[in-house]
Order: sequence, then structure tokens, then C-alpha cells
Amino acid sequence: MFTRDIGVDLGTANTLVCVKGKGIIMREPSVVAYDIRNDAVRAVGHEAKEMIGRTPGSIVAVRPLKDGVIADFDVTAAMLKRFVNLSLKGSFFSRVRMVICIPTGVTEVESRAVIDAAKIAGASDIDLIEEPMAAAVGAGLPVWDAKGNMIVDVGGGTSEVAVISLGDIVTAQSIRVAGDDLDEAIINYIRRKHNLIIGNRTAEQIKIDIGSAKPYEGETSVEIKGRNQVDGLPANIVITSKEVRKAMADTISQIIDTIRLTLEKTPPELAADIIDTGITLTGGGALLRGFAELIAEETGIAVRVAPNPLDCVVLGTAKRLENDSQFENYVFRKGKRYR
Repeated sequence: MFTRDIGVDLGTANTLVCVKGKGIIMREPSVVAYDIRNDAVRAVGHEAKEMIGRTPGSIVAVRPLKDGVIADFDVTAAMLKRFVNLSLKGSFFSRVRMVICIPTGVTEVESRAVIDAAKIAGASDIDLIEEPMAAAVGAGLPVWDAKGNMIVDVGGGTSEVAVISLGDIVTAQSIRVAGDDLDEAIINYIRRKHNLIIGNRTAEQIKIDIGSAKPYEGETSVEIKGRNQVDGLPANIVITSKEVRKAMADTISQIIDTIRLTLEKTPPELAADIIDTGITLTGGGALLRGFAELIAEETGIAVRVAPNPLDCVVLGTAKRLENDSQFENYVFRKGKRYR
């Protein structure tokens, strides 16, 4: 009666929060702005993201998660606490049960850091669920059946590939190459090719506006502004869709190689199922033009983009909160549930 159930997709780029019975109630960038003079948090989420690259010396705007795991524990704990408090605003609950998603490739130390941060944020009962499992459930795949289901979740910090059957992960691969690396590839290409230095926000916008994994109809170009690395003065250039695709090619190849490796490790019977059921693509990477088509070409297996790919992971945590008994076959890789 006095417990509030919360599901959290603690992502490198964005944090989504859902509350049992209410659905998704928060979708904020995983960014914190804090005053270095007294370590006080000045802003989180969208407000903090607007400050990146624009703060005075006394204020630092950072993303406290890197490659899907906690890079700055204190800042992550403060951010999570702020999100939880906003989620429970106006409620009178003495206990908080929290389900948090983590990458499959985390270490014991990294998973423990998530637990400790959740405790500081006010959670008294904490469950961990791996991102591909949550994404598959949130995407509506029949993961409880004796049938192979393949999920590819490309987020901001990690790309997760897994084959799921009978309510648990059969085989999985996790690499710390994802959306942020696509942005970094664009930054490096423009610096090397055009002698122009741009920021992460600009690179992300270029990826969204004209980025693609394959050539597409109506390709265009955009004008971008930055700082010339030769003379240090502001400058602008025009970059084409073809250039952006070339910049991202190596990073995209790494993700596709991970999909191939997972397929190679899949038991034959489940591999046969995947030929019939196809591959489901989730996460922000699913929105990259031509990415699903390129994966299908490289693997020979049909690929579909899940409805609302950005929400699949947090929707999976919501279903975990609503029906714990469905997950009776699911065992977190470390074999632990935290109380």
C-alpha cells in the first residue's frame, strides 16, 4: 500500500522513468549541471543539456554515464535522486521499489554502482534487468515462447544484441559502440577533412538531419558552424549526406559485426526461428536512415524497427513491475536480486 513502483532506463544519452499504473512520466537527457565551488546541482535534464559548452568556469555541465555505465558516481546519484523526487512529487509513499536497466556486459563493480546510486536516490527494493531483455519485452516480442527472438538495441553508449527464448537470454553480445560513437566519428571526420572543430550537439544534429547508413532518395547537405583549427576563428562549411555516411561507416560496421557474432553463437534451432521471425531493432540507433535495411542486407535476415524504439527499454521495465511472475525464468547474469 505504501510502496511506489518505478522503472528506470538509465541511459547514456537519456533517462526515462515510468511509474506503475501511470506509464512513462519522464524523458530527460542524462545531463547534470553543477557548481564546482560547492558541488551543488544547478540543473538536470533538458535544462542542463542546453548549458553544455556554454557554461562559465564555475559551472560544469556533464553526462555522468559513459558507455552505458556510471562514470561519475556522485553526479549520477544526484541526477537519479532528482528524477525520482520529481516522479514522486505530491505522493506520500514511504518505500520505493525500482527496476533499473543495465547493459549485459557490465562488471560486478559497475552493477554495484547502479545499486548504490539507486539507494541514494531513495530506493529500498532494487531489481536489475538487462537492456536487451527489457527492450524485447517492451517491443512486444513473444519472449515467453519456446521460440528464438532476436533483439538489437542501439543506444547512446552501448549496442546490445541478444537471442531470447522461454523468458530468458540464450546468447548475447554487448559492445560499447553506439550513438555517441557515431557523433564522435562525425566530429573527427570534419576536423580531419575540413579543419573545423564542432561540438557533440552539432554532430548529433548532423546525424539526425542528413545521416544515413545507406544512400537514400533526396540526399542533401547542411551548413555547419564551428571553429577553424588552423587560425582559431569561427567558420562555416557545407557537408553532404555522403560525407556523413562515410564518417560513420566504420562504427556501423562494428555493430553489424556484433550481430553476426551473436548469430554465429546461436543454437541451430533458435537460428532457424530467427530466419522466420526476423530481427527487431530498438533504441535511438533504430532511427538512423537505412540502418535496418543495411543489417538485412548484411545478414540475409528480415529486420523490423520496433514501434516507439526509444521507449522499448523503459516499457519493458514497466511490464516487469506489473507482472513479476512472468519473469520467473529470467535470471540476471550475476544471479542476484538486490534488496
